[in-house]
Amino acid sequence: MDKKKSIETLQYFATGLTEGALVHKLQGQIFKSQGFTKLGQKYIDHFNEEMNWVEKFNERIIDLGGEVKFEGAKSRAIITNPVEYIKADLDIQKAGVDLLYKCIEQLPCDPTTFDILKNYLADEEEDLYWSQGALEMIECIGAQNWLVTQL
Repeated sequence: MDKKKSIETLQYFATGLTEGALVHKLQGQIFKSQGFTKLGQKYIDHFNEEMNWVEKFNERIIDLGGEVKFEGAKSRAIITNPVEYIKADLDIQKAGVDLLYKCIEQLPCDPTTFDILKNYLADEEEDLYWSQGALEMIECIGAQNWLVTQL
């Protein structure tokens, strides 16, 4: 097992996911303030779920004898239009799922880290499918009708 590779991979995802989770929390607060209570709560809950994954990643880093790091988050635009945000988030999700597939392939000699990332991948795919479904629904019934369902 290449502990260094496992630790680096886990740290990379812990850092990126912390950043993404914070953005989801902010977006959720904005959507709630706009009256889209369901959508806002969905992203706030998503923040909590993502931070649980960060905790799992950090615990595994510690188990492997690594040092947990807090690496700075990049600046990201806050998008106040819910439909535009879902589109932008979907692009990030697609790239993240593709990257997870590639990283998982490189960790078969560390079954514990492999399983953690495989389970995280399943969770991320579920989020990706939700965003795709929301955009399909928006196209089918229109943005205004869809937004009414998010009140």
